[in-house]
Amino acid sequence: MSTRALDFSEKRDWLRLTRTSTVGPVAFRDLLQRYKTPGAALDALPSLVRRKGLSIPGVVHVEAEMEASEALGINIIASCEPDYPAYLRAVDPTPPIISVWGRVDILHKPCVAIIGSRNASAMGQRFARQIAGELGERDYTIVSGLARGIDAAAHGGSLGTGTVGVLGGGVDHVYPKQNAELFDAMREGGALVSESPLGYLATARDFPRRNRIISGLCAGVVVIEAAERSGTLITARYAMEQNREVMAAPGSPLDPRTKGCNRLIQNGAALIEGVDDIIAVLEHTRAPYVMEDNENYTQPAFDWDAASDDIGKARKALMNLLSPTPAPRDELVRLSGYPTPIANAALLEMELSGDAHVEADGRVGLNLT
Repeated sequence: MSTRALDFSEKRDWLRLTRTSTVGPVAFRDLLQRYKTPGAALDALPSLVRRKGLSIPGVVHVEAEMEASEALGINIIASCEPDYPAYLRAVDPTPPIISVWGRVDILHKPCVAIIGSRNASAMGQRFARQIAGELGERDYTIVSGLARGIDAAAHGGSLGTGTVGVLGGGVDHVYPKQNAELFDAMREGGALVSESPLGYLATARDFPRRNRIISGLCAGVVVIEAAERSGTLITARYAMEQNREVMAAPGSPLDPRTKGCNRLIQNGAALIEGVDDIIAVLEHTRAPYVMEDNENYTQPAFDWDAASDDIGKARKALMNLLSPTPAPRDELVRLSGYPTPIANAALLEMELSGDAHVEADGRVGLNLT
């Protein structure tokens, strides 16, 4: 995708398509590939969703969000724009739109995520605060999720050097309430980032998307105190899938809060005991490759109208392959027996119609709701 600034009407169309019900990052990407512009995709959506209702936000509603954001000093940044963080742009699928309240510049410095248990020990919080401050002094931006425990300690330790909180709800929604003072400090001296619209209250399903952005912004993720089954380990898994460095602080085998960290180390995460260990790992990290548009390349024409019958057949085949447990998209395409463009078009229509649910990492499952 070539990098360019959007004018007001173009950004409004990006935002309308992003805020449309059932249009996630995968659907947004596929719609843009097929119709070239969000405006053309918006015009085509009603014909693609054949069986169920579709909620496309109106122009007035989206313009009100844009104006309210501007009044508060919140930047709405599309993934094609120069201010969009390069590491996050390399994530597939890329979040089409993010809102940033605070300093955009610190998103373009080398970023490190520090994450861990909400019910962290005093020593765990002390360690998180210490390494966050030391990394900040070495010109790293610290990223976390503004939760209790390790997240809050990491943000607190890096307030003076640059810290980013990624939220599941809108950037104007303080969660948890006990971090309201920290939230205000980060809004003034750091940055708050979200995919969600203003005023949106996060639900459980929004946190995997938020965790994916935390890892996506960063060259590496440091885990301090994580139980064997926790949201922290979901973020670590996303980091591995995004080819980012995963590091973990070891802990006592008697403390359930450190079993997840010890397991990560057993599975190949770098063991860290201080900031020098973290920097040694990051020094060998390469920036992710971002594919840019080639102006001399013309994508072969594809007759979507002529393929309509085949897309319908592919939908039936794919519905038989889906289950409530999400499966990798590439595997579903292969097992369907249909050419990739046909199968992807069918999956797109299934997502838009609500028949399929697409996870934050692109896996596809049967939608039972």
